[in-house]
Amino acid sequence: MTLSPIALFTYNRPYHTRKTVEALQQNKLSSQSDLFVFSDGPKDEVSGSRVQEVRNYLKNINHFKSVSIIERESNTGLAANIQGGVQQILSMFGKVIVLEDDLLTSPFFLDFMNEGLRIYENDENVISIHGYLLPVKAKLPDTFFLRCADCWGWATWKRGWDLFQPDGNLLLKRLIESKQTKQFDFDGSYPFTQMLMDQIAGKTNSWAIRWYASGFLANKYTLYPGKSLLSNIGGDGSGTNNGFEYSSPPPLDPDPVKISRIEVCQNAEAYQAFVAYHRKTMHPSLWNKIRRRLRMALSKYQKTY
Repeated sequence: MTLSPIALFTYNRPYHTRKTVEALQQNKLSSQSDLFVFSDGPKDEVSGSRVQEVRNYLKNINHFKSVSIIERESNTGLAANIQGGVQQILSMFGKVIVLEDDLLTSPFFLDFMNEGLRIYENDENVISIHGYLLPVKAKLPDTFFLRCADCWGWATWKRGWDLFQPDGNLLLKRLIESKQTKQFDFDGSYPFTQMLMDQIAGKTNSWAIRWYASGFLANKYTLYPGKSLLSNIGGDGSGTNNGFEYSSPPPLDPDPVKISRIEVCQNAEAYQAFVAYHRKTMHPSLWNKIRRRLRMALSKYQKTY
């Protein structure tokens, strides 16, 4: 099996970047994998020194088959950096594993991602492989599918990324016209539609909400592990577009995830587990305010079409 290249996206967080790389180096497949690091340029003089600190560290990375560092001359922003970098790797290799600089991976992360890419390579219904699982209470199968595309430690093929629609307005229009906003919001438990509207309004520049909407509207599925193969350490206010509120991540499970071909369809148990998690973590009064704002905004949006 030809291993997928890894694309790592960094900016100005030297500590997070080092921890991310060190965890990735503990994967047994790291020494057989090509690593491409996309280092975004500084926004100003203040961020410039930290960007340079990250780049100095990157130059000394080892324990991979090869390490290529792509330094952006100016600041492109997270969305453009990821969109451009993913497209570049896919044009060269046809598949990619994607990480950002605040994700700590299990030693079995690369095994799972590469095997998932291999098993479902020719299944047009599968848009991506995902390594992160929300800390839901329900015990889920070793692997399962949800109708979406996700963004914390993921992999895809060129055919999958070709479905990415960067126009948030078009995505929102299609969601509204097809009356799927409630399902898109996981039975109304989380304001993903509002996140898409915020992206359109320029309040965020999230590529991830458009990736999710693209996969959802194309009726494609993402494979998830029954236990998380990574944790996010970016919840300290240092990152961009952090959509979840959470405390320090728990330790990762020390064992691998069993992966084999399963039927490609939405797992109802997993979907409800996600719904329950979102409902528990979203502050009720805040969510009520968001829903009122969302209903008003959708009403105004519908009148323009």
